[in-house]
Amino acid sequence: MSREKHSSNVWKVLLGIFIVAALIIWFFTGSYNRLVREEESVNKAFSNISVQLQRRNDLIPNLVNTVKGYAAHETDVFTSVTDAREHMLSASTVRDAAAADTELSNSLGRLLAIAEAYPELKANENFLSLQDQLEGTENRIGTSRRDYNEAVNLYNTEIRTFPANIIANLWGFEKHELFAASEGAQEVPDVDFSR
Repeated sequence: MSREKHSSNVWKVLLGIFIVAALIIWFFTGSYNRLVREEESVNKAFSNISVQLQRRNDLIPNLVNTVKGYAAHETDVFTSVTDAREHMLSASTVRDAAAADTELSNSLGRLLAIAEAYPELKANENFLSLQDQLEGTENRIGTSRRDYNEAVNLYNTEIRTFPANIIANLWGFEKHELFAASEGAQEVPDVDFSR
């Protein structure tokens, strides 16, 4: 084989190696960047839940104080709402937030049920306004949860799907928890007006 032909073959091999290396780098970079974007979408979605939960937490003291003016003897309900609110504020994981959210929703359900026993409270403009704001916030929380779970589902699927799972394992991308209602969330809160 002539020297020129040998030199031409070496360049073809080097070019082939370069192209394969560039494709591998492009694949790894693209997969890594996609995983980062999806993980950031999960973080943003959880942040949106937190904003709505904080909005609800800010409404609760006003709602409790309004109801207290009419139903001062319902102290166990007020204590339950306050404790549940504190648990929500101190939740640091998705699981803790979901459990605290369920506890708070149940407590708020009991609080709002009290209003049924007090017609003058149900007619109070401040109470009605707070109740409307709370209802709107609950709708936003539901939407934020759904958006979060969709982002988590997309991300979790991606890190488990070949070939992105190779990148996920190499760079430590870990599965995120869905925002799910805790056990007992489907139970209707117990409201007792017999006192």
